[in-house]
Amino acid sequence: MPLHPRLAGALVFYSSGAVLVLEIVGLRLVGPYVGVTLQTSSAVIGVALAAIAYGAWTGGWLADRIDPRRLLGPAMLAGAVTTAVTVPVVRYAGEFLRGTDAANVVMLALLALFLPAALLSAVTPLVIKLQLDDLAVTGRIVGRLSSVGTLGAITATLGTGFVLVRFLPSSVIVLLVAAVTAVIGLWLSFRFGLWVSRRGRVSMAVIGLGAAGLAAVAPTPCDVETAYHCASVTTDPNRPSGRTLWLNSARHSYVDLDDPKHLEFAYAQWITAVVALRPPQDVLHLGGGGFTLPRYYADTVRDQVVLELDEGLVALDRRELGLVTGPSLRVHTGDGRALLAREATDSRDLLIGDAFGHLVVPWHLATVELTRDVHRVLRSDGVYALNVIDGPGRRFVRAEAATVAQVFRNVLVISPPEALAGSRSANFVIVASDAPLDLAAITDAVARVPEPAAVVEARSWAGNAMILRDDHAPVDQLLSS
Repeated sequence: MPLHPRLAGALVFYSSGAVLVLEIVGLRLVGPYVGVTLQTSSAVIGVALAAIAYGAWTGGWLADRIDPRRLLGPAMLAGAVTTAVTVPVVRYAGEFLRGTDAANVVMLALLALFLPAALLSAVTPLVIKLQLDDLAVTGRIVGRLSSVGTLGAITATLGTGFVLVRFLPSSVIVLLVAAVTAVIGLWLSFRFGLWVSRRGRVSMAVIGLGAAGLAAVAPTPCDVETAYHCASVTTDPNRPSGRTLWLNSARHSYVDLDDPKHLEFAYAQWITAVVALRPPQDVLHLGGGGFTLPRYYADTVRDQVVLELDEGLVALDRRELGLVTGPSLRVHTGDGRALLAREATDSRDLLIGDAFGHLVVPWHLATVELTRDVHRVLRSDGVYALNVIDGPGRRFVRAEAATVAQVFRNVLVISPPEALAGSRSANFVIVASDAPLDLAAITDAVARVPEPAAVVEARSWAGNAMILRDDHAPVDQLLSS
C-alpha cells in the first residue's frame, strides 16, 4: 500500500532539505580549521553531492530487496545519530586536520557530511518505491517527488542562509536537525510496526545527549559565531591592554584598548608611515576587522567611513575591542564592493583595503574593475593602500600589483626584502596613486618602523603577472600554487 501522497511529499521535502542544511552548516563547521576558501567550498559541495549520489543509489538498491516500510524509520534514525555526532567529530578532528592542505580539507568535509547526507538521501528512493503501484503514472510520481525534493533543498538553502545562520550557532542547527530527524524516524518506525525497544530508545537518547554534551565541551575556536566568521578575542599576556582578534582561527587584528596609536602588525606600521608623508582628511576603509587603523586615525582626520561585511563582527568590536563610532567614524555594513559603488566620486584622499576571508583577499575585491571604482572614489592626489598576504610563490601579490598598476600611474610594493625575493610568506602593502610617490621618502619612512621593509616599483617587480578581472580572478589557485 503506497504512502499518502502528502506524507510521501513531506518526507522527501524534509530529507532533501536536511541534506542542504547540513551542507551549508558543514562549511561553517570546517571553515575555522581549514579556512573559508574556494577549495573548502568545493570540497564541501563535492562531498555533499557524492553523499547524495551514493545515498540515492544505495536507497534504490535496498528498496528493490527489502520492503521500504522496514527501512524508512531506520534510515531516518541512523541519519539522526550520525548528524548528532557531527559537531564533536569535526571539532575534535579539526584540531588535528588544521591547515589548507587538500587532504585535510577533503577529510574534514567527509567527516562533517558524508554519512548523515548519504543516509538522508536514501529516503527519496525508498519513498518513490512505495508510491509506484501503477506503472501508468510512474513518470508523474517520480517527477512530482523529484520536484518536491528540489523545493525542499531550495527552501532549506534560503532558510539556512538567510534565517537560521543569522540567529542560531551552527552546533545548535545541527543538533536541531538531528532531533527532528530522530522524531520522524521514531514515528515512522511505530507507524510501520517496527517497534523500537526500550533499550533502543534509551540508546538513541544516550547518543543524542552524549553528542550534545561532547559538542558543548569539544574544543571550539569560537567565542562568537557571526553570520560570516568564527570569532574570538584573546588578551596579550605581555600587554594587559592588548587584544587579538581571531577570525576563523587566523590572527586577524590587534588592538590596544588603552593606546589606539599602538600598532602591533608590521603592515599597519608600513601603511601609517607612508600615509604620514601625505596626511589625509577623508578616509575610506574597505574592511573593518578589529578597526585598528580607524581607531589610529580617529583623532587626526576629518571623516572616516568603514565598509564592513559582518555586522556581528562590528557588534563584537563594540563590546570587546573598544570601538566607538560617531559623526567622524561611521560604519556601513554590507558587501564592500556593493557599498563602494555608492561612494561619491572624488570624495576621499585615502582608501585602505584590508578585507580578508581567512587569509585571502576576496576575489571580487582584487580585480581591475574594483580598482577602477577605488580610483573613481579617490581624489586626483589620493592614495590607495592595499594589504595582501602571499607565500614564497608570490603569484597572487604580483598579479594584484599588476592589476592595480593597470589603473594607477604610480604603484609601489612594500614588504620585507626576503618576502619580495620569494624566500618566505609575508604581508605585502601595495601603495598606489596618480600623484607622484616619493620612493626615497617612502623607503626611508618604512625603514624606521620596528619591522623594516623594502620598497620596490610594482610594474618591474610584477613582470608579466596576470591581470585579475571579474571574468577571471583565480585568487585561491594563485595563492595555493
